[in-house]
Amino acid sequence: MRNIKHAIIFFALALGFLSDAIGAPPIPDLRRTPDPVLQRRLEGAIRDLGLRRAVLDRRLAVVLVDVTRVHRPRLAAVNGDEMLYAASLPKIAILLGAFVEIERGRIALDNDTRASLTRMIRVSSNEAATEMLRRVGMGRLAAILRSPRYGLYDPRFNGGLWVGKEYGRAAAWRRDPLHQLSHGATAFQTARFYYLLEAGQLVSPALTRVMKEMLSKPGINHKFVKGLSDRPQCRMLRKSGTWRHWHADSALVEHTGHKYIAVALAADPSGGEWMTRLIRSLDAIIVAPQMAVSDGVFR
Repeated sequence: MRNIKHAIIFFALALGFLSDAIGAPPIPDLRRTPDPVLQRRLEGAIRDLGLRRAVLDRRLAVVLVDVTRVHRPRLAAVNGDEMLYAASLPKIAILLGAFVEIERGRIALDNDTRASLTRMIRVSSNEAATEMLRRVGMGRLAAILRSPRYGLYDPRFNGGLWVGKEYGRAAAWRRDPLHQLSHGATAFQTARFYYLLEAGQLVSPALTRVMKEMLSKPGINHKFVKGLSDRPQCRMLRKSGTWRHWHADSALVEHTGHKYIAVALAADPSGGEWMTRLIRSLDAIIVAPQMAVSDGVFR
């Protein structure tokens, strides 16, 4: 009788595991999802936009991920692991840190917190970013970004998202270990942030919805937002950054049944204008590939 009971329990557990696996299939490692067709089209777009030299000089990094089928992403990248100063773009890391602490009950998601996080993202408030960074704690945020769960800063792949300084006049707390940047990012790890968000892997489903709402309705009309402003059917979750000649933009875009992640980082005075033109080509690659720019391979 005992053996029968054990067999029943084992069978029930097995069914449970199978059900979980069917209901929530694990997401792939984004780094292992390169798509050669998408890669050729990305490189062709960059060439046709006159940005090939900027890529070869490592002044421009771009990642494009088709996540229309979230468990079967298609990745294309140029200089994806090149770490650059990213200005306000790494505020998405503060957003993640805040929601990790909210999920653990260490920060209350009250009206003031919601308002601060929304200002930090939509209009890029430095005051709100500094407030939330202090509440999370710089050391705690660094630990979250480097943790096995998220791995959004990984020395094995030249770094990633990093916030080592308040968004103000205070001195840096800790610059990133590899490049000594106060606010840095790689295009690939930025894209991973959005991929994990879309796949529901950052925080709980309920908190994921709140994060997405804060990232929606961008309040600064430049770069990616400006580039897609004539396409009202596009819905965008977005965070950008600008300081001196450094420009950054990142977005999860939904357009006529397609979804894609676009990230661009530039170290050039023209970087913002590059991104306005670039996002139009990236959108065409995903939504209307037959009308996109020609394929092209860098030599």
